[in-house]
Amino acid sequence: MLKKESISEALRFCVVGVVATAIHYGIYWWLQHHIEVNIAYTVGYVVSFVANYLLSARYTFRERTTARNGLGFVGAHVCNYLLQLMLLNIFLWLGLSRSLAPLGVYAIAVPVNFFMIRFVFKHFRRS
Repeated sequence: MLKKESISEALRFCVVGVVATAIHYGIYWWLQHHIEVNIAYTVGYVVSFVANYLLSARYTFRERTTARNGLGFVGAHVCNYLLQLMLLNIFLWLGLSRSLAPLGVYAIAVPVNFFMIRFVFKHFRRS
């Protein structure tokens, strides 16, 4: 039963991740044509963060939004944001286009983010 729930949770995480990533990438893609790339990436990240938190809490992990899991979510996402910004700049330095560099970032950062966010919701549920 535990394994089935973990698989279901991972699938729900993927759905939420696709929505949040689409929001983030869409905003980034449009803004990077008009403003500095790191600022465009940050604006997209912040906007997608709000949707991601609400959907992760209620849909993925089926938990109420609370100050505790909200703070944990913020902490996990600060780490994730810094990882993503570092990877974005590495991929840009390696010569990937501004439009494609975020795709490489997502390939690395999304799995890392899943485990951090899962820890937040599971840890604060039991505390």
